[in-house]
Amino acid sequence: MIEKEHKLIGKLREQLADKTMDRREFVRYATLLGLSAPAAYMMAGKITGEGFVPEAQAQDMPKGGTIRIAMRIPKLEDPHTFSWVYDSNVVRQVCGYLTRTGADNITRPHLASKWEASEDLKTWTFTIADDAMWQDGKPFTAEDAAWNIKHCLDPKVGSSVIGLMKGYMLNEVDTGTKDDAGNAVMTTELWSPDAIQAKDAKTLVLNLKEPQVAVPEHFFHYPFLMLNPADGGKFGVGSIGTGSFSLAELEVGRKAVMKRIADRPGFVDEIVFVDLGDNPSAVAAALASKQVDGIYQGNIEQFDIYKAMEHVNIHEAVTAQTAVARMRSDAKPFDNPKVRKAMRMATDPAKTLQIAHKGVGAPAEHHHVSPVHPDYFQLAPMPYDPEGAKKLLAEAGFPDGIDVEIACKPDPSWEQAAVEAMAEQWKAAGIRPKINVLPSNKFWEVWTQVPFGFTEWTHRPLGFMVLALAYRTGVPWNESGYSNKEFDDLLSKAEGTVDVKARSEILGKLETIMQEDGPIVQPLWRSVYAAYDKRVQGFQVHPTLYIFGEDLAIQPA
Repeated sequence: MIEKEHKLIGKLREQLADKTMDRREFVRYATLLGLSAPAAYMMAGKITGEGFVPEAQAQDMPKGGTIRIAMRIPKLEDPHTFSWVYDSNVVRQVCGYLTRTGADNITRPHLASKWEASEDLKTWTFTIADDAMWQDGKPFTAEDAAWNIKHCLDPKVGSSVIGLMKGYMLNEVDTGTKDDAGNAVMTTELWSPDAIQAKDAKTLVLNLKEPQVAVPEHFFHYPFLMLNPADGGKFGVGSIGTGSFSLAELEVGRKAVMKRIADRPGFVDEIVFVDLGDNPSAVAAALASKQVDGIYQGNIEQFDIYKAMEHVNIHEAVTAQTAVARMRSDAKPFDNPKVRKAMRMATDPAKTLQIAHKGVGAPAEHHHVSPVHPDYFQLAPMPYDPEGAKKLLAEAGFPDGIDVEIACKPDPSWEQAAVEAMAEQWKAAGIRPKINVLPSNKFWEVWTQVPFGFTEWTHRPLGFMVLALAYRTGVPWNESGYSNKEFDDLLSKAEGTVDVKARSEILGKLETIMQEDGPIVQPLWRSVYAAYDKRVQGFQVHPTLYIFGEDLAIQPA
């Protein structure tokens, strides 16, 4: 990383000195602006007087062996369109990213060795690492990176990356066709022919339409894998990547076998991801009997069971993991904002957290920005008010209440428990619920289509990132069909604002729009955990539940 100081780092220093920004957030934003993590830590130490905190050093690890991890194994053909983290945990062992955001939420170089941002945050220059190589020995180049970015931003592909980058990389254009209601059908295209430039084999330049502070973090969005252009965006057994492992076997719904390439970083010879289905008891039994050495994610109902296993370590993380009861704003009765707000008023987040997640986490506030986010703005709580919800429904033309059907999945089991708890609460407001529990694989086939569904959303390091993915007009993961110009404009403004206090005030306006007009009922934030045999070394739980196979080792039994 460069040691040249971006002019905005001076502003960050002022905020750290004034205690309007903490040390962790100073390091996060200084590294996003191109400073190396050690230099950022050292600078923060001089300001706060806390001293330099060195980065963790690799310990002497055992070599060889196989690690078996319990995790769902879905189809993997189109990584740029992945909708969930466990898909990427398989492909991540084969293919890398331009950047990597660690368990500490600090973004560091990966396939890019450094980056620089212009003073106005509208030109970003990434330098490709000299040792970035495909597994067949060919160099990974800026042209390869540019191909992947263009592929993700192609509206025909349907990648959620569009949600992150639409505000600063894309224009919305009219296709010249109309939908069934007579509205113009829109699509997206790069805002400029020069938006993505491979200046030479090692130099990638992004020319942005609007300022953006989080470009390096966007490059570690889990579908944003750097795939081999020769494969045309596809992935399977034998695909060539830049990582330490190759995919040797794949059986959807059963297992994925990853074998380490001899001259690549890493310790174990093999990682096997084992699919044990939706039943959390089967997963716990497999770890208890040592049929697997770790689990991707523990179910809250099994937490005490895992704690009682003497051969197991529990790894916990406080996160912005959540799930939302999402209403399609283009489907009746949810096309009426008063109905959407009534659904929120008829929900008791604190009670739902206790029932569904044993109180482990925090009640949510119906706006999808978490207290763990640096740009969170604290609003007055939205009270549980079923009588007020009844009045709103009457004003919306439903004096006798409404009938709703909500789709959810049984895995993890807390999701169904949360839906059942909310459904019971809604009855007091005259809302008559029906719950449609779908197998997980079926749910993910229809999650963007059902009028009302309960959807799990993973952690993102910044508050505006999930707002961009889920609620910006016209993006692939906008499962609610929500469209609000004021919201979109404020979101773009937040994305280009480095000053944390100023951005938090913008987020406060976005949070208010979500509570008054938005398309979700959000009951809770949750802490997450993974459980691994004590023989496994090098594992750190990531708030987004990412697994990095080259860091893992296992002691012989």
